[in-house]
Amino acid sequence: MAWQLEYEFTLPRGYVDIQGTVHREGVMRLATAGDEILPLKDPRVQQNSGYLSVILLARVITRLGSLPAVDTNVIEGLFTMDLAYLQDFYEKINSMDAPKYSGVCPHCGSAVEIPVNFTGAGS
Repeated sequence: MAWQLEYEFTLPRGYVDIQGTVHREGVMRLATAGDEILPLKDPRVQQNSGYLSVILLARVITRLGSLPAVDTNVIEGLFTMDLAYLQDFYEKINSMDAPKYSGVCPHCGSAVEIPVNFTGAGS
């Protein structure tokens, strides 16, 4: 089974840089435990918990248009619609859905998806 680690996205409005270029196409990678834990030590988050998503998104967005890097200044410069879109996109790709294998039913030949049971419960 191949794991997808990066996901492409298109912002509804786009980030406008200081030259006026609009950047809409980007890539977000899956978050690690460190991505979620380390920003909690940041003084900006300790003063304002709402800043957590800014730092988190800056860590997991690996590309946005032709920008050389995505940092907190870029995330702060997003339109609110794009920030909300990215927060939702982050939740979707990092959800707890169990991975599934595609298979074929040996009895009827129909395509089936078989969830992976990591805990062994129910077996």
